[in-house]
Amino acid sequence: MVRVVVAEDQAAVRAGLVMILRTDPDITVVAEAADGQEAVETALRLRPDVVLMDVRMPRRDGISATRELAAAGVDVLVLTTFDLDEYVFGALRAGAAGFLLKDVEAADLVEAVHTVARGEGMIAPAVTRRLIREFAGARPRRPEGVDPALLERLTPREREVLACIGEGLSNQQIARRLYITETTAKTHVSRILTKLGLRSRVQAAIVAREAGAG
Repeated sequence: MVRVVVAEDQAAVRAGLVMILRTDPDITVVAEAADGQEAVETALRLRPDVVLMDVRMPRRDGISATRELAAAGVDVLVLTTFDLDEYVFGALRAGAAGFLLKDVEAADLVEAVHTVARGEGMIAPAVTRRLIREFAGARPRRPEGVDPALLERLTPREREVLACIGEGLSNQQIARRLYITETTAKTHVSRILTKLGLRSRVQAAIVAREAGAG
């Protein structure tokens, strides 16, 4: 059972998200939060598998809340209207495990929650790749916050996997692309995150794009 906390300041939107999630028998919404501070306090107390986090909320914004929860080992799936600004990008930098639009289709929302809960991160090519391109293209090629020397520690295969992550591929797609098993792909992703000191697959995708690997 995937336990979820839904953090969204607009009551109608929050109710809609909760209603969608409750249609899946394998997901349970353990709590709701109307602002960032409440989201942090609730998630740290209940330790859910996933927190659906709106980016712009009163009292405490989603970036600050995401940073604290990610540091505490709580996976955060960010919700936004997709303004493509530094505010949204900051949430990914803060360690968000995924990124979703508020108008996401019901089935895609449910699948995204399951994907993040499995530890894969939510890299939807139609959404996250565009975000990564937008900001990586406007920044220096050197990965921000990652020592270039760390990239040299990656094996040739890990570099290939990192490039695939930068393209927004899932573990299953990486496995098909590189002719390896899905389990092996997942192992490579985990090792990449550890070697680069990253919290999430989304951060790895950003590094890949900025390093020219994706």
